Amino acid sequence: MMKKLVLSAVLAGLMGATAVSAADLTVAMQDDPDILDPHRANTFVGRLVFASLCDTLFEIDTSLAIVPRIVSEWTWSEGDTVLTMTLRDDAVFHDGTPITAEAVKANLERAMTLPESNRKAELASVSGIEVLGEHEIALTLEAPDAAFLANLTDRAGMLISPAAFDTPPAGGVVCSGPYKFAERVQNDRIVLEKFADHWDADNYHFDTVTFRPIPDATVRLANLQSGDVQIIERPAPNDMATIEGDSNLVFDLVTGLGFYGVNFNMGNGERSQSPINQDPRLRKALELTIDRNVINDVLGAGTYPPAYQPFSSASWAYNPEFDGGGRDIEQAKALMAEAGHETVEFEILYANNSAMQSLFELVQAMASEAGFQIALRPMEFAAYVAEREAGNFEVSQFGASGRIDPDGNFHRYLACGSAGNVGNYCNDELTALLDKARTINDQAERKALYDEAQTIAAEDLPALYFYYTPRTWAYRANIEGFTSYADGVLRLAGVKMAD
Repeated sequence: MMKKLVLSAVLAGLMGATAVSAADLTVAMQDDPDILDPHRANTFVGRLVFASLCDTLFEIDTSLAIVPRIVSEWTWSEGDTVLTMTLRDDAVFHDGTPITAEAVKANLERAMTLPESNRKAELASVSGIEVLGEHEIALTLEAPDAAFLANLTDRAGMLISPAAFDTPPAGGVVCSGPYKFAERVQNDRIVLEKFADHWDADNYHFDTVTFRPIPDATVRLANLQSGDVQIIERPAPNDMATIEGDSNLVFDLVTGLGFYGVNFNMGNGERSQSPINQDPRLRKALELTIDRNVINDVLGAGTYPPAYQPFSSASWAYNPEFDGGGRDIEQAKALMAEAGHETVEFEILYANNSAMQSLFELVQAMASEAGFQIALRPMEFAAYVAEREAGNFEVSQFGASGRIDPDGNFHRYLACGSAGNVGNYCNDELTALLDKARTINDQAERKALYDEAQTIAAEDLPALYFYYTPRTWAYRANIEGFTSYADGVLRLAGVKMAD
């Protein structure tokens, strides 16, 4: 009863907000982003905000092809080890200073050297940066890097005003995107204002854009139905019929590149010593308890394709040979017995939202049939991220938004020492294969290397993949120009409200 009363109070408070004007857009997100610094940030939901706040050197189109953004022209030379870029001459930062080659150099150097940077692995191939002119710059790579341009379409290619590196606004950042930072109230809202001096300002039609973290999918939808928000990300799959049956709303889905599952703490502090983290037979036993088709049907309403590997079928690196078999409780019990365990206890850490709560309650129930006793530890999103990075977990939610180059789905999370490898899993042979795949442009050769690496990962099982994430949105029917991208990022160019 108390839970219902609390939910009713939340709904009443949110739905009672003053309606926004046509020049203001409110977007409801599943989680509250971590730090608004693209070089230090490490969450998918932060990318939703950065797409409006911080311009990138390159961009992608709906077909995932790389297209110009701040870079207007580029060429490769010296065996694909020198990238020469010409910048737009009409782009400025939010503090009014121009975007020059010197500013780009300063950003890349910051992303490569800042102690807390999460972009180091993405820029690790850079061995030299030379300013050739006010708007021309050359990057020298140690070896060809097949994923390099793709990395520059994301946070590694985002630009902060060098004048504000050490003096950002409280809770924000001075970038160069179509909207500038105005305000942040942690766990409540991030407010951006239109940047009138943006080089493409005429293509952005809102005076303000407000991002509101609302972890409960039911509450997100209620706010959309009331008109208090105009766009919501990741509506619950079981709400699809409701949304599609409402003439005031539009449901949008595109096949995504990301995944959800769990990863194991293999070497990050004391909690890595639990049996599940020390014995691959127990991890395999856990996998055998998971019925991915049930996850798809019960939680995804048919929109959660079963996952067994880091690459979805949308990726050229996908190999169906690595898709596993069905659920087998008896085999799981046999593996546990072989490892000397009748029961195995461990804890799963995850972000406290309705989607992850439902997923891990289902995993908990499935695994219990083989003798796994799983404790669930949900945490507010920022705290969950901090706990993972500190190694204060045994098993954790493992989610990736997906990258247009397969390197971003594999190397970042499982190569020795990579920024996203919070469990400190390290297999030198696997890392060497992933490193080599970065230096080869031939797709068939790269795929063969990824196949070899997947064979190793399938034996070590540092992570389990449960389902591939569809990129789902719902929005008010008076929103025009909305376009979905497979990377799940919200791009507001051309989006406006009908008169």
